Amino acid sequence: MTQPFTPSAPDRLRVDIWSDVACPWCYIGKRRFEQALAGFDHRDKVEVVWHAFELDPGAPAEHPLSMRDALAQKYGRTPSDAEGMMDHVTRTAAGEGLEYHFGRARLGSTFQAHQLIHHAAQHGKQDAMKERLLRAYMSDGELVSDLDTLVRLAQEVGLDGSEARAALLDGRHAHAVRQDEAQAQALGISGVPFFVLGGKYGVSGAQDPQTLLGALNQVWQETHPAPLQMLGTETPGEGCDDGQCAVPERA
Repeated sequence: MTQPFTPSAPDRLRVDIWSDVACPWCYIGKRRFEQALAGFDHRDKVEVVWHAFELDPGAPAEHPLSMRDALAQKYGRTPSDAEGMMDHVTRTAAGEGLEYHFGRARLGSTFQAHQLIHHAAQHGKQDAMKERLLRAYMSDGELVSDLDTLVRLAQEVGLDGSEARAALLDGRHAHAVRQDEAQAQALGISGVPFFVLGGKYGVSGAQDPQTLLGALNQVWQETHPAPLQMLGTETPGEGCDDGQCAVPERA
C-alpha cells in the first residue's frame, strides 16, 4: 500500500496525484508535471505519490464498444463528434511527445491496474508502473484488466512476475485502492488528474508546465520559508540577547 495522504515532511514537498489509467488527460498531465518538476529548484526534495481514481468504477473487464462509440454514447454525441474529440486529444498528446492510438484502445476496468500500481510502490517502482500502464492503454492497445497482461507489464518495469500475479489474485491491495477513492471523495475530487501539493493546495486538470511550476514554487515558499539573510554590516551592532544587555564601559 502506498503511503497515506499526509502533509509534507519539514524538509520535503509531497505531491499526491489522483488519476486513472484510462484517462487521456492524466497521461498528458503526467508529462506536463514532469516538465514542471524538471524546472523546479528543489526537485530532489519532492516526493510524488500516485493515487487511484476510476472514471468508470462499474466498468466490465472488457467493454464491447470502441472508444469512439463509447464516447458518443457517454456524451450523447455523434460518432463523428467523438472522432473529433479523440483527434483533439491526440494532437494535444503529440505536443507532449506522446502517441495516442484510440483506434486500438481496449476499454475495461482499471481496478486491478490500480492494485498493481500499489504493489509496485512497495518495491520503489510506482512511477515506472504508472507510466507503463498509461502507455499500454493509450498507445499499445493493451487490455489492462487482463491478469496475464498485467503480469507481463509488471515484469517489464523490473517487478517479479510471480509476486505480482499473487498480489493481484489475492487482492491484497484492493483496500488501498478503495481508500484512495474514498480520500478523493472526501476532498471533493470529481475529475482527474488532480494534484495536491503539500497536503493542502489543490490543482485540478492537466495544467501547462508553467502553471504547475508556479504552484510548486508558491507552495515551497509558503511551507519552507527562506532563512534570514544579514544585510549591511560585517559585525553585529550593540543590542540585547537572551535577556541580557551588554553595557559598554565609559572611557
